[in-house]
Amino acid sequence: MTEAESGSRWLRRVAQYLVFWTLVGLAFAGQHYLTSAKIGRAASWAVAITGSLADWYVFAALSVPTIALTRHFNLGGRYWRERILLHVLASAIFSLLWILVRAGLAQVLVPLRGVEMPFNELLRYVLVATFFFNVMVYWVVVTGTHALDYYRSLREREVRVLELERRLASARLEALQMQLNPHFLFNALNGIGTLMYRDVELADTMLVKLADLLRHVLDQGLAQRVTLRQELSFLDRYLELEQLRFGDRLVVRREIAETCLEAWVPSLILQPLVENAIKHGIEPMTRPGTVVVRASTVDGSMLHLEVEDDGQGTDPDHGRQGLGIGTSNTRARLKQLYGGQGRFELVPAVGGGGRAVLEFPLDTQPYHQQFGVSGDVGD
Repeated sequence: MTEAESGSRWLRRVAQYLVFWTLVGLAFAGQHYLTSAKIGRAASWAVAITGSLADWYVFAALSVPTIALTRHFNLGGRYWRERILLHVLASAIFSLLWILVRAGLAQVLVPLRGVEMPFNELLRYVLVATFFFNVMVYWVVVTGTHALDYYRSLREREVRVLELERRLASARLEALQMQLNPHFLFNALNGIGTLMYRDVELADTMLVKLADLLRHVLDQGLAQRVTLRQELSFLDRYLELEQLRFGDRLVVRREIAETCLEAWVPSLILQPLVENAIKHGIEPMTRPGTVVVRASTVDGSMLHLEVEDDGQGTDPDHGRQGLGIGTSNTRARLKQLYGGQGRFELVPAVGGGGRAVLEFPLDTQPYHQQFGVSGDVGD
């Protein structure tokens, strides 16, 4: 926090403090005015407001050291009995100081009240009339200070807990992502290794493409969320590898709503699903197969993603259990990021083949505004 911000915050607190005591004073002024009118000794609003504000501004001034004393010697801890005795003594001093100051101010305010009274008699009158009320005000200030400090402590504890939960979630997501990257790399290298026996030049081209793809992953770092546009760009690089392997046997279509391109999605969320569609749907077939990637919105609040293939299909029971690290990882990441608001299903496609469906809250706001941090969770 800068010095200017600190000063502005201090002035705001002082203003709030004065407004609070002014409102209390005005409330008592209204009570004094109405009570005086009811008993037949009507006082003007000027007298009621001036006298009441004088009373409560003195309380406001004396409350400043009272608050400091309360925070230094709160009523908890091992020595609570001694501290209660200290505050009993302090409350008596608080009351006497208020009486002395208020009696002095009364000399100035006497013309407004229409009362002529020597200072010593006025002092005795104020002592008898207000001593115990002043003590009560002291204890109200002490209690209010304790309540406010407890509330602030509770809020700070909640903030710390939320921060710890955020860091734990970030660590879990990073672990899931670190699990996904080696899995993807292993599958890609396995495909290249198989191709080496058939076409060395094509295998060499795939290695170059794979290096470019891994460079993209490293540049992205551990960012947990990217825009759909960025995710599709990465997916295109991956599909270039697969197109080299399958050639005309693999056709990929994209049906992406333009309004979805800037939506935030978990990074590497589509690649494992496309990989599974190719591996379990297209690869076992001898005929060409098609993979369709779709993105749309539902009711303007949910992002709907689909990866569909027209391959040999998936056993529903097997699909519910997941097809390996890629899909189980996807399910775990959605749960970690979105809780019960995220949905992931593997179902048969209408015309044959399989379909992976994802839904989670639509978010197109800058990432740091969503989470209150600069950068991604994984940074």
